[in-house]
Amino acid sequence: MLIDFILLFLFAGVPYYVFFEKTRILGKEKIFYLSAFLLICGIILSHLSPQTASTPIAVVALIASLFSLYKAKKTTNLYKLAYYILFFNAPMLIMFKTRESTLYGVSLLITLLGIFMMGKYYERNYGSANYRSITGITLVTPYAGLMLTIYLTALALYPPFPNSLMFLNGILAADLSVLWYITVVIIFFGNFLIAVRVMAKTVFGKPNTNVHYIDLAPKERWLHLTIFIILLVLSLVGLEELLA
Repeated sequence: MLIDFILLFLFAGVPYYVFFEKTRILGKEKIFYLSAFLLICGIILSHLSPQTASTPIAVVALIASLFSLYKAKKTTNLYKLAYYILFFNAPMLIMFKTRESTLYGVSLLITLLGIFMMGKYYERNYGSANYRSITGITLVTPYAGLMLTIYLTALALYPPFPNSLMFLNGILAADLSVLWYITVVIIFFGNFLIAVRVMAKTVFGKPNTNVHYIDLAPKERWLHLTIFIILLVLSLVGLEELLA
């Protein structure tokens, strides 16, 4: 039970909601880095003390997840979106078996790193990581539009991207229950709806004539290409896990 509480603390954004959101000691970028670090710590801990999550912890994780989904829906900041989605997926990270949780957690983290780096691109070129007024980027900044589309498609759990494969593999390896079915449906559709919402708001639509659009710089393109290649490798790993 103690390990369950610790994993809930690490995965579900408890430090953020209890302390950092209120005090604002850390900026949005550092909060993402901290959240990613806590996720990695949780993955390591789950390997050191593997166990099945208790039902009360799973219920609390799901409630916290719904709150994070609400926060993700309200924000138009890509930094915040990245760590809210990380918190939203906490039930899967807790309820999947150790190997499946690790694979899904790594795949999710790489995807959100891509979204986070797109937030840095937005901030550098448009003054903030807020995508509210930066519409229709796929028409005027094709490289940026392509990469953000890839990350959001992976987040929406579309195959053959690794998130969907790891998610399915975790479900197949789990002992299903009523709570499991409810959680799976909520997490699946939550990821999908948030990703589609962001796509509709910034990737597609009509470009804003008041914005001077700037595409990804060559160095940024190489960085995002590297992240994309990692996602492809993880897709192969996920496919191998499903076929094993």
